[in-house]
Amino acid sequence: MKFVAVLMTLAVVLAGRRMGAAEEPPSLPSPVPDNAWHSLYQSGDPGLQAALERALNANPEWKSLIRKKKMAVGIVDLSEIDLPRFARVNGSVMMYAASLPKIAILMAVYQAFEDGSLEETDEIHADLAAMIRTSSNEAATRMIDLVGFDKIEEVLTDPRYELYDPDHGGGLWVGKRYAKTGNRVGDPIANISHAATATQVCRFYYLLVTGRIINSERSRQMLEDLSDPGLHHKFVGVLEKRAPLARLFRKSGSWKQWHSDSILVWGLTWRRYILVAMVESANGETIMRQLVPVVEGLLHPPGAAPRVATPVAVAETAAD
Repeated sequence: MKFVAVLMTLAVVLAGRRMGAAEEPPSLPSPVPDNAWHSLYQSGDPGLQAALERALNANPEWKSLIRKKKMAVGIVDLSEIDLPRFARVNGSVMMYAASLPKIAILMAVYQAFEDGSLEETDEIHADLAAMIRTSSNEAATRMIDLVGFDKIEEVLTDPRYELYDPDHGGGLWVGKRYAKTGNRVGDPIANISHAATATQVCRFYYLLVTGRIINSERSRQMLEDLSDPGLHHKFVGVLEKRAPLARLFRKSGSWKQWHSDSILVWGLTWRRYILVAMVESANGETIMRQLVPVVEGLLHPPGAAPRVATPVAVAETAAD
């Protein structure tokens, strides 16, 4: 009988280990073959789009900000990574995004590593981590000075990415050091020095999560810099309580009344998504926190059945 009890205990332990292993989300990046990959421009989901618009407009404060083009939101459901579902409101509206566009500097530095124009050192990697995780302006300025604005613009407008694209409202832009000194060059569309659109930030994360920024290894390194956020406000402050086991990859920004946040949430089953928001409001921090449960409710309504996704082209609507 003791032998049987030992066997039963061992079986329970092994089963628990198997369950624990099954509960680990897959590693990132998660490459998608070219013949199965869909651009977010081709992945608009009408149902998710309508649900997002209803949810945001149900809040009178948000509805007013959206109407004035002072609030933009983008979400990408990654529960099936080769069949993303994309929805956005004011997705092509250029907004001042404070420190969020530091992700463009991150891209430019890794491209400089890859093409050999910048020597890869431990000191630079430390600055990249500080620039992203704790949003160090000093580190960001050092990186800008190393690669230059021309390199940053070259990477953002690269045909592989087109993360600044005049045909789609603009996008990510860095035209000033994160310091009091230095010249200022605003973007060609809105003349903003540190700018973003919700659509292009969503595209940045989707390209990254599928290993398509430079290559899979460089994408992995950038994801590592974006992981383990050092600032625990906005989206992160809520998600650390709602989803403590999920991995969070994040860059935010704040200056005066301008608040922005962007996050890749990589957890179990349905909790795999990108959320981007930019708000011009003194209440921006609170709005960011309130957005998380609203968006999660759209992605996983109570009692929801598994979805069957069919990518469709994103239509330009009044929401843009």
